[in-house]
Amino acid sequence: MTLEAFGKSDPLTLGVELELQLVNTVDYDLTHYADNMLRLMAGHALPGSVVPEMTAGMIEISTDVCRTWSEARGQLGQIRDALVKCADKLNIAVVGGGTHPFQQWHQQRIYDKPRFQQLSQLYGYLSKQFTIFGQHVHVGCPDADTALYTLHCMSRYIPHFIALAASSPYVQGHDTAFDSARLNSVFAFPLSGRAPCVVNWSEFEAYFDKMTRTGVVKSMKDFYWDIRPKPEYGTIEVRVFDTPLTIERAAALAGYVQSLAAWFQAERPFAPVEDDYLVYGYNRFQACRFGLDAVYVQPAGGEHLPLREHLLATMDRLAPFADACQAGDAIALLRAEVQDNRNDARWLRERQQEEDLLSEVIRQASLRFRGA
Repeated sequence: MTLEAFGKSDPLTLGVELELQLVNTVDYDLTHYADNMLRLMAGHALPGSVVPEMTAGMIEISTDVCRTWSEARGQLGQIRDALVKCADKLNIAVVGGGTHPFQQWHQQRIYDKPRFQQLSQLYGYLSKQFTIFGQHVHVGCPDADTALYTLHCMSRYIPHFIALAASSPYVQGHDTAFDSARLNSVFAFPLSGRAPCVVNWSEFEAYFDKMTRTGVVKSMKDFYWDIRPKPEYGTIEVRVFDTPLTIERAAALAGYVQSLAAWFQAERPFAPVEDDYLVYGYNRFQACRFGLDAVYVQPAGGEHLPLREHLLATMDRLAPFADACQAGDAIALLRAEVQDNRNDARWLRERQQEEDLLSEVIRQASLRFRGA
C-alpha cells in the first residue's frame, strides 16, 4: 500500500474533534448508550459529524472545516446543544474530561464496528482500557513539506497542549497524581509517541513504504503519534489534548494551535533536527504529571524554566499572529487561566475536595458541559 497524495486545504483552517463521555444520571458511571444517541442525533441537521468510538460509553463529535476559533466554537455549541437534548430524552448526560474518574475498564463494551472489533482482537484488554477521551485539532497546511515542518515545530509545544487541556487526574476511582493520566494509556500502544524526524514528503513516503512492508502498518490510522499528518485532509492533526470540560476551552485550544501554525508558516523560526527530540519525552512527562506546574526544557540549549513562564512568553510572541487569525480572544482566555494556574484537572480536584464523592463531581461536570 502506498501513501496517498497530500490533499489540498486552505492554510490555517481548523477542524476539531471531541471524544465525549455518556453517563447515567443515577451514579454517573459510564453507560452503553452510544447507539441510542447516534439514532436520536441523526434527526438533527448539524454541521460536522457525530460518530461512535471504541467503546459504547463514548461518542465523537467533529466540526466542519472552520476558519476561526469562534466559528469552531459556534459549531461545537450547536452540536453540544443537540447532544444535551438527546441525552435528556434518554435520561443520561454528556460529560467532557480525559478520563471517567471511576469507570471499570472490564465493564466496557467494544462498539460493534469492524475496525473496533479488529483492534480489540489485536490489542486485547488495552482496547477497553482505551475508554479515554481526547480532543484532536486539525490545522490546514499549503503543501506536504510545510505540513511536516509545521508538525516538527509544533512538537516543541506538546507540553503546552497537555498542560492547558489536562483533565484526567482520576483513574479507576483514584487520584493518579497526574494532571493528564489519559496519555499513559495512549503510550501503551505501539506506534504511539512522536513522529519520525523526516522533513520532506518524499522521505516520509519512503518511511511509510518501509513500515507497510513490515506488515505492521496498513494506513496512517495505525500511527498513534502525538501529532500526525493527515494527507487525505491536507492537515496535521494534534492529538495530545484531553477533552476539556467545556466547548469554549476546546475552541480556544484550537485557536492556540492555529496561532502557532501561523507563526511557523510565516516566519519559519526553527530548523527541525533529530536532537530537538532529546528532551521530548521528559517534557511530555512533566506536563502530564504536573500540568501547569511542570518544568520545560528548551530543546536547543537545554535551559530549564517553569512551563508557565514559557507559555506566557509564547503567547506574547504569538500576539500578531493570533490577531491575524482572529484568535486574540482565545489566547486571552487561555492566558488568564495560565496566570491563575488553573486547568480542568485542578477544577476536578477542587470539586472532589468539596464533595468527597466522584459521582457528584461528574454530575457537576455534566452541568458545566451543557453550559449551566
